Amino acid sequence: MSENRLKAGFWAKGLMRMVQSQGHDAMLLKRGDEDAGAVLIILTDRNRHCAVLREAALGKGWERIAMESDEALETYLERQKRYDPDLWILEFTLDDARASIETQLPNRGG
Repeated sequence: MSENRLKAGFWAKGLMRMVQSQGHDAMLLKRGDEDAGAVLIILTDRNRHCAVLREAALGKGWERIAMESDEALETYLERQKRYDPDLWILEFTLDDARASIETQLPNRGG
């Protein structure tokens, strides 16, 4: 881990506060390790659109993964939790989950 990376807990809580300050809902679904672990963000809206944002390789922003169903989301999350027990999972409820919120979210650093 790079010396310049923010601790996972600090970063996750900051992302949640930022999204809430923009008038959206943000929930912590799974608390990971305060120092380490990846952060996944589930994006949802009232029209049942759903996507997952995950940290892109080498700290280069976010990668978006569209989820076609609730079952697909649950399968994906279970696989990620087995792979990384330190994982943080956040859920943001937006006006439109298809909007590119990832362009507004800061990188963790690295």
